[in-house]
Amino acid sequence: MKIFLSILTLIGFFIGCNNSTTSKSVKSLKKEKVIQIQDEIKIILNSNDLMQFDKKVLSARPGQKVTLTLNHTGRGNKMIMGHNFVLLKSGVDVDVFARKAVEARNTEYIPEGDEMIAYTKLIGGGESVTISFEAPEKGIYNFICTFPAHYQLMSGQLIVK
Repeated sequence: MKIFLSILTLIGFFIGCNNSTTSKSVKSLKKEKVIQIQDEIKIILNSNDLMQFDKKVLSARPGQKVTLTLNHTGRGNKMIMGHNFVLLKSGVDVDVFARKAVEARNTEYIPEGDEMIAYTKLIGGGESVTISFEAPEKGIYNFICTFPAHYQLMSGQLIVK
């Protein structure tokens, strides 16, 4: 009888330990999932036929995954009123870059080079496009639409802090 009670006590001890380990694992998984959600930001940026973005300032944290959706809420054909989103590296002269972009008609006004962090394709009225990229290090980064003559009105900043 004493042996039987000892065995039951040991079984209860192992089951109790196993449950507490499982409980800790579940808590760790829940915490990890929350961290993963915070490591991604989803941004919706709307553009229109009046050559405007609806936001001038976007924000993210360094290394954060940014999923950006650009919507063209207007009606204009992309060859007449096309829009895109181009995020420039720090220190890039926006005016110089925009002049190069105008000459890149065959690549939807995206010039060759390594001056961009991320960009979307050119879209027309009623269209949307989504891209993902990793937010760069802390700083202020300019974004523009590179369709000819749009960048002066269609620009903003991504603030990474």
